[in-house]
Amino acid sequence: MKSALRILAGPVARARLRECGLSPADVLAVPGAAGGPKGLILNPLDRFLFGRWLAGEGAPVHLLGASIGAWRMASACLADADAALAEMAHHYTEESYLDADALARASGRPVRQPGADSVSRAFRARLSTHLGGRTDELLRHPRFRLHLFTSRGVHPLLRREGRLRTLAGYAGAYAANLRSRARMGEWLERVVFSDPRAALPFRMDDHAGSACVLGPHNTFEALVASCSIPFWLQAVHDIPGAPPGAYWDGGITDYHLHLDYASALHGRGEGSWGAGQETPREDGPRLVLYPHFQASVVPGWLDKSLRARHRATARLDNVVLLVPDADWIARLPNAKLPDRRDFKAYGADHAGRAKVWRRAIAESVRLADEFATRVEGARPIEAESLA
Repeated sequence: MKSALRILAGPVARARLRECGLSPADVLAVPGAAGGPKGLILNPLDRFLFGRWLAGEGAPVHLLGASIGAWRMASACLADADAALAEMAHHYTEESYLDADALARASGRPVRQPGADSVSRAFRARLSTHLGGRTDELLRHPRFRLHLFTSRGVHPLLRREGRLRTLAGYAGAYAANLRSRARMGEWLERVVFSDPRAALPFRMDDHAGSACVLGPHNTFEALVASCSIPFWLQAVHDIPGAPPGAYWDGGITDYHLHLDYASALHGRGEGSWGAGQETPREDGPRLVLYPHFQASVVPGWLDKSLRARHRATARLDNVVLLVPDADWIARLPNAKLPDRRDFKAYGADHAGRAKVWRRAIAESVRLADEFATRVEGARPIEAESLA
């Protein structure tokens, strides 16, 4: 039977895997991409990685997340990561964003997408149920160091949220991004909220931005902001301990977190944020283990249609990418990964959508099982090249 899991890697990571396989001690960081419900397909793999494989003692592992990736990484930092990640998938799957009154009013007619204020209230309530008063727990994990990515409006049109001004602001950001990602920094900057115990161990000077410290005063708001998709959810304004302004989904600036991971191989130079760096292993480089739902790492959300920016770069030289095979995806319900379009496609049939998503998650247990087999005994692994 053809494998459901593909392992792709940059040249440094490929050589390392070919020589001695992969062990928990090799892992420096784990990114979690934005992508909405697509991230659910990684839930069993997440549960294995954070609940078992990486859960032992060892050097700190940096968990980076944007949007659903932020929710995944935050869940991984709770004391029982396996249970927390299972609960997170349940909450995400079962949320309809449509209350009983709205469904009753529909009376068989097409159900409209609820407004951003309604979705924001529902999401905050759901996230509060999941995390409750446990945000301080996220910063006490003995091994994991959490970093939440957000996008802050810096252009006058995007400093505060408003229906027309936000629309005009994102139109301007889109036009600027067509010229270059650097020009988009004049409209939206990357703001990363990091565990106070450790700065990001990579250069972060590829895009305008700043770093802030996570704490009990801002962790929940930073997490909400990282998941606040423009026009679907409301922006989060003036997060404590961070520059003033409107904060949106971290995937806008960093859709798949295509960062300069390879800079960790050579030490951190000028332009990086914070101070300090994890001590590299004497017997080889530490790698970035990236569970992902596709084989390309797209820099920003506005780069989705710009195929030339989807190619692998030298910044991914030490990255190991774990992705589902296309043939396996074709055998999932509807022959695709769960995605946000399903909310519209299923409309008021919340139970039907949830059933399909649960089945997709159940099928993806195979991804976790295959990864566990591939890394057993740190046997050599022949990975594909990143493209």
